[in-house]
Amino acid sequence: MTAAGALALWLEHLAHERRSSPRTLEAYGFAAGRYIGFLERHRGEVIALSTLAEVSAGEIRAWLAQLRQGDRPLSPRSLSQALSAIRSFHGFLDRRLDAPNPAVALVRGPKIRPGAPRPVSEDQARGMIAEPALDLDREGWEAARDEAVLTLLYGCGLRISEALSLKRDDAPLTTALRITGKGSKTRMVPVLPAVREAVDAYLAEAPFALAPGEPLFRAKRGGPLSPRHVQAAVQALRGRLGLPASATPHALRHSFATHLLGAGADLRSIQELLGHASLSTTQRYTQVDAAALLGAYAKAHPHA
Repeated sequence: MTAAGALALWLEHLAHERRSSPRTLEAYGFAAGRYIGFLERHRGEVIALSTLAEVSAGEIRAWLAQLRQGDRPLSPRSLSQALSAIRSFHGFLDRRLDAPNPAVALVRGPKIRPGAPRPVSEDQARGMIAEPALDLDREGWEAARDEAVLTLLYGCGLRISEALSLKRDDAPLTTALRITGKGSKTRMVPVLPAVREAVDAYLAEAPFALAPGEPLFRAKRGGPLSPRHVQAAVQALRGRLGLPASATPHALRHSFATHLLGAGADLRSIQELLGHASLSTTQRYTQVDAAALLGAYAKAHPHA
């Protein structure tokens, strides 16, 4: 078996058994393809499955070093993600194709210092949600759609992909929403009345007949709404509101967690609402809340 054949089996495994998202499949397939291409150029031969079991730690480090160079060098975070993909690939080769390679465990990725989330304030979040309706150059149903999507991000703490994965069957929304997130993890998210009202308002104005099982949110020509559209819409309203570049759709999810924490919610509950696999991921929001507390202290204390 060739390395390309093994790669195809691995991607099929990720798609059908692990139920990885299309974006994960694309990223992992691209990283593994570059890895195999590097090995073929380095060794001057077509790489077989047996060759993958013999790749040295030095060759993997050389591949990472190549990714750091060129016209478009990868950042430390992207390098870490590429190495994670290769570790997953070799793990599959070990478990399913009996081609273990212990050298992979010897390679360490770059150190990454996780940055604190950058949420928007409560007033900024409200402004981002209300702004689409003030754009007179767009049709009313489009403004209602964008408002509904942004309300889901801030009101339920959803990722863009999770909000856009909703189907017509999911609406009208009830008091809770079952969401399947990263790693096919399912969680229940409470739905506030404001979120239900925003989605109902969009459905009342949508010009398309949506059949059960079809995507709930539609683009102007009737196709499924893409994450890129939501990002572009937020970029436009960010300019009108004078918000910083950090005010992205994902910042609304950060704001959901940060504002809950500031209001007294405990970390474990926020972890469950966000669908984080590890509590350490959720703990990043304590950095933001502590910074806000110190800022308020500096402004209010007479001796500050």
